[in-house]
Amino acid sequence: MTAATTPLKLGEAIDARRTPEQLRARRLLVWRQLLTSLWAPLTLVGIVFIPYLFVIENLPASASWAKPAMQFFGAAMFFAWVALLVWRLVSKREQALRKLRHEARELFHEAERIFKRVPDKLPANAAERIAEQALRVEDASLAADVARLDKEVRALDKLHEELLGAWRKQSGWETVSGFTKALAIALLIRTIFIEPYRIPSGSMLPTLEIGDQVFVNKFIYGVRIPFMNVVPFQIVRAPARGDVIVFNNPVETDKDFIKRIVGIAGDRVDVVNEKVYVNGELQDRTLVAKDFIVRNMENGEWTDDQVMYYRENLDSVNHAVLQSPYPRGPRSEGPFFVPEGHVFVMGDNRDNSSDSRVGFIGQGHPAAYVPIGHIKGKAMVVWLSLGYGGLFSGFFDGTGLRLDRFFEPVR
Repeated sequence: MTAATTPLKLGEAIDARRTPEQLRARRLLVWRQLLTSLWAPLTLVGIVFIPYLFVIENLPASASWAKPAMQFFGAAMFFAWVALLVWRLVSKREQALRKLRHEARELFHEAERIFKRVPDKLPANAAERIAEQALRVEDASLAADVARLDKEVRALDKLHEELLGAWRKQSGWETVSGFTKALAIALLIRTIFIEPYRIPSGSMLPTLEIGDQVFVNKFIYGVRIPFMNVVPFQIVRAPARGDVIVFNNPVETDKDFIKRIVGIAGDRVDVVNEKVYVNGELQDRTLVAKDFIVRNMENGEWTDDQVMYYRENLDSVNHAVLQSPYPRGPRSEGPFFVPEGHVFVMGDNRDNSSDSRVGFIGQGHPAAYVPIGHIKGKAMVVWLSLGYGGLFSGFFDGTGLRLDRFFEPVR
C-alpha cells in the first residue's frame, strides 16, 4: 500500500476494525467515565441551572417551588461530587485505570493531530499499525485489566515514537492557538451572556447580603461594548424600574456598583419622609418589622444593625427596603429629574447607600445618574454565598458558606 492510499483518518481506521459488541462496550465505558467524572455533578447543575434561570426570570411566582427544588438538586450533586472524590481517592485500581485511560486518549489525539498535519510524510502502514495497537489498548481498557492496559499503552507509546517520532512534539502555535480559543470563549461569555459579581457592602441589604455572589444577565439590555460604555442596540428590553443592576460607577469609573433602578429617563423622583414618589405617585410600602436585625461589616468585623424592614411596591416590583430608626440624612430629597439615556438608582438599605441621590459619594454631593452604556447587566440569582453564619463560620470569624442563600432569585 502506498502513502496515497493509506487511510489517514485514524478514527475511521479503528472503527472499521471494531465488532458490534466492541462498539456497544465502548459506548457504555464512555458513558460510565462521563458520569463518574468529577465534572459530571457540576455539569448537571449547570444544565439544570439554565432552565431554572429562565423560569424564575419569566415567572417570578415560580421561585416558591423552583428555588427549593434547585437547592435540593444542588445539594444532591454536591454530595455526589464528594462521594466520587472519596471513591477515586480510596480506590487505587480506579486511579490507575483512569490514569492509563487518560494516557491512551492523549496518545490517540496526538496521532490524529499528526495524521491531519503531515499526512503525506507518514509511513504507508502507519494508520493500520497504530489502529491495531489502539484496539488492543481498548480491549484492555474494556476489561479493566490494569496490568494489561499498562502494557498495551506502553506499546502504543513506543509505536508512536517509531512511526510518528519526528512530529510528536506539539508546536508552539498549537499551544497558543488552544489557549487563545479557550480565552476567546470565556471572554465572549462574560461580554455577551453572563458575568459573576460579588456583593462587597451592605447597601442592598436585605435583598443582597455581603458575600453573596450573583450572576448578571448581560444579554437582556443589549451587548455592551467594554471600555467604550456603549450599547449599540437593545436585545430583549430596556432597563426598567425595579431592576437590580450592576453598573460601572459614572463618577469613579474604576468601580462597579449594584443598585436598584428607581427612575428611568423622563421620570421625576422625590424622596419625602423616606417614601419614594415617582412622577408624583407614591410607591406603596408596608412595614414588616420595626426591630429587624441585619448583619453588616465594619473594619472586617460583623456587626448587628437594628433597622425598620418594609416591603415596597416599586412599579409592581415588590421588594425589601430597610430604613434606619434614626435617619441622619434630610427628610426630603429631590426632586431628581432623570435625563434621557440614564437611570436613577438607589440601594435597598436606604440610609446606608451611596447612590444617585448623593452622587455615589456621600451626603452633600450633587445627584448623579447612570448612563445606559454604563450598565453591565441585570442581577438574576445568587449562585454562591460566603457571608455571615453558615458552614465553617466558626473557623473564619463568623464568615461561612450560606447554603440557604444558594439559588436565591434577586427581586
